[in-house]
Amino acid sequence: MIRIANAPCSWGVIENVAGETSGFTRVLDEMVETGYVGTELGDWGFMPTDPGLLREELAKRNLAMLASFATPWLQDASRHQQGADDAVRIGKLLAAVGDSNNMIVIGNDPYGNPVRGQNAGRVTPEMGLDDEGWKVFARGANELARRVHDEAGVRTVIHSHLGTLIETGAEVRRLLDMTDPDLLGVCLDTGHWRFGTGENPADAVREFGDRIWHVHFKDADPAVMEESRRQSWHGLESTGHGVFCELGKGCVDFPGVLAALNEIGYNGWIVVEQDVLPGMGHPKESARRNREYLRSIGV
Repeated sequence: MIRIANAPCSWGVIENVAGETSGFTRVLDEMVETGYVGTELGDWGFMPTDPGLLREELAKRNLAMLASFATPWLQDASRHQQGADDAVRIGKLLAAVGDSNNMIVIGNDPYGNPVRGQNAGRVTPEMGLDDEGWKVFARGANELARRVHDEAGVRTVIHSHLGTLIETGAEVRRLLDMTDPDLLGVCLDTGHWRFGTGENPADAVREFGDRIWHVHFKDADPAVMEESRRQSWHGLESTGHGVFCELGKGCVDFPGVLAALNEIGYNGWIVVEQDVLPGMGHPKESARRNREYLRSIGV
């Protein structure tokens, strides 16, 4: 049975790039008040990192913990061990407060590469890795996923993400071809997929099938995407201009994605993510409307 969660990035707690404006207790309370039954961890240190304290906070709200973002530099072999160490540390916390179905979600070095950050949503092939770079990247992904599995007992998924070296459909496909399907799955983020690849996320569900282990529901505003391309905005500028709008107000076909998920027999979590920067919008009200939208389409 598909269950619905939200994530701290919907409250401006976003990948250690902009800081946080809301305490974790407020975020968790508002998730529950707006109808969600699970959460992701958010930036390391935003929620308690002591398993007992975190378990207590989740239990008093009857919230499940299901995943956490990790941001390794897989393109740099000298940093593979540190990236895997960080992922294992996060994975052990997830395992202590959740179960073996929890996920480490790899978003490789968001906005750390200046060219990729500045060209988010309009990446061309020459901005990507060369053949040797792909070997380094894939080896790092396999090693990280293996260590997370063996040392923390949780799974790992790759997240195509604006401003990273895994943004386009071609890049995701190449990485999947080069990695172990038993160790590395896919987190399909509908908004990043739509903006970063220009493709229909429902088609990606059918293509990747049983490698889809985790799903983020995020919408994308076509007018803001087009303006981003005209103005050559950095990826974070696009976020600041509201490219990731409330569900049902952009161009992602969520009923179509749900139909595709049902076709492949997906029974994991759907995590609502409406990426905002601190101070943007009204997160609680948006979270409520996003949950109401999902109920209107049957989940």
